[in-house]
Amino acid sequence: FVSYQVEILDWKTKEQLCFLDKVEPNATIREIRLMFHKLYPRLYPARQSIKLDPKGKSLRDEEILQHLPVGTTATLYFKDLGPQIGWTTVFLIEYTGPLFIYFLFYFRMPFVYGLDERFTSSPHPVVNLACICHSFHYIKRLIETVFVHRFSHGTMPLRNIVKNCLYYWGFAAWLAYYINHPLYTPPSYGKKQINFAVVMFLLCEAGNFSIHVALSDLQRNGSKIRRIPYPTKNPFTWLFFFVSCPNYTYEVGTWISFTIMTQCVPVGLFTLLCFIQMTVWAKDKHCTYLREFKDYPSLRMPIIPFLL
Repeated sequence: FVSYQVEILDWKTKEQLCFLDKVEPNATIREIRLMFHKLYPRLYPARQSIKLDPKGKSLRDEEILQHLPVGTTATLYFKDLGPQIGWTTVFLIEYTGPLFIYFLFYFRMPFVYGLDERFTSSPHPVVNLACICHSFHYIKRLIETVFVHRFSHGTMPLRNIVKNCLYYWGFAAWLAYYINHPLYTPPSYGKKQINFAVVMFLLCEAGNFSIHVALSDLQRNGSKIRRIPYPTKNPFTWLFFFVSCPNYTYEVGTWISFTIMTQCVPVGLFTLLCFIQMTVWAKDKHCTYLREFKDYPSLRMPIIPFLL
């Protein structure tokens, strides 16, 4: 076979970082990352972005050298992604924080609300219910992180963990402060409003979990081949008939129901931000599906059936 020569340049300065000689034509990008790692031990594979073009997208690990639009002397570009952290670790940190932060306010620690007698009175029943629902949501997320999720990208930049934690932990503290405040007023329509919200909350949580399981099943046995997700016998997955990312649809529904249950402005603002962010993610995934699959179902929208 004809061996390849691979030249790796810095994506910004175009300075040659290394020259790999006698590389097998069926070598994968992952194997090239490992060769580069031997020359630069500090730059482990997860930290490397290898590209065909300095401004292009990173090549996937499974892509094969001889299938790329390059000659027998291939020029690739390297970008340092910075220190990385595994997605499982990221999610465990992000979701454990809100769980315990909420309890600080629920149990009305003295340093939060003070020791005044009226600040230690029994909370309204909906406050207890809100704590149960909030805890259930994040415990479910932690369980999914450990037992359900399969991550297509193994890591994320370490610097992002601070930003993500500020978002999740900060909002958890803000919501909890107002919901558990001794002067908190219950929802306007009483039990009817609360009961409706609880049913909606549980249905959305069940739906979200069902979608995560369905998506995980697409990547059984460690397969990285992307496939179109379709509805299964589980009725909660039938939302796949209408949207590309029903997990986001259910997630937004969960927070809408929590907003109705607590009738709290900070919860409503958090829900709005969640919806905006998840719409961005859903549109991006929807476009990826359309780009990769010519037979992708035309009826589907990114996140809201028939609308968005």
